[in-house]
Amino acid sequence: MLKLNGIRKVFNRRTASEKIALQEINLTLHPGDFVTIIGSNGAGKSTLMNIISGGMAPDCGTIEIDGEMVTGLSEYERARKIGRVFQDPMAGTAPTMTIEENLAVAFSRDRRRTLHRGVDKKRKELFREYLASLHLGLEHRLTAKAGLLSGGERQALSLLMATFTQPKVLLLDEHTAALDPARAQLITALTREVVERSKFTTLMVTHNMQQAIELGNRLIMMDAGQIILDVPEEEKKHLTIEDLLKKFALLKGVADDRLLLG
Repeated sequence: MLKLNGIRKVFNRRTASEKIALQEINLTLHPGDFVTIIGSNGAGKSTLMNIISGGMAPDCGTIEIDGEMVTGLSEYERARKIGRVFQDPMAGTAPTMTIEENLAVAFSRDRRRTLHRGVDKKRKELFREYLASLHLGLEHRLTAKAGLLSGGERQALSLLMATFTQPKVLLLDEHTAALDPARAQLITALTREVVERSKFTTLMVTHNMQQAIELGNRLIMMDAGQIILDVPEEEKKHLTIEDLLKKFALLKGVADDRLLLG
């Protein structure tokens, strides 16, 4: 469903501040895979998400989604195939628009635009049905401005909007990091429910190691622009935070030794 081949990205090339953000990334996600990504700041996680979504172009390498080469497509052209939820709860919704207006925009993302009403009676009923699945009572607040919602409510709405059109790939970019523990737990539970129900092929970046272990069927660790660990489903079932820390220390040590020897 998602295939990255030889992805490389360098910032400030040929300057004193040159930084290799991604080094020869090769990654394949099969339909229904839910892959969590962890790594320290500067590991290349967000750059990877931006390149997949089309917000940033790789220096070299190719990207395929559902068998289609999308490397040269713009961000809006890929939007038919990709749903994304950002870290900032304010980034996924338009604050001055109502809940139903936000949903109408998301609903039309992969459809041809017409002069028909964006929100009619039939769509309102559909929106209420989808909102009811969040268990937050938002189905009774269709005409409320999105800017009046709490951070957790807006992130829940963003998650719903990102999955409305059944995207081929769902990108979750630290989407619980800006929330307090209670709301983060709520969004984590909703994420699990939404992804499992619709079998979305999902790539989720997180700094929370426990969350990375508990969610999904595969775990990837990144460091210095590389994938240094790829934990398959069976091994992931028995993984602990202590295991991850030990693996990182060992792999980081090996990488540093190679750097010194080089």
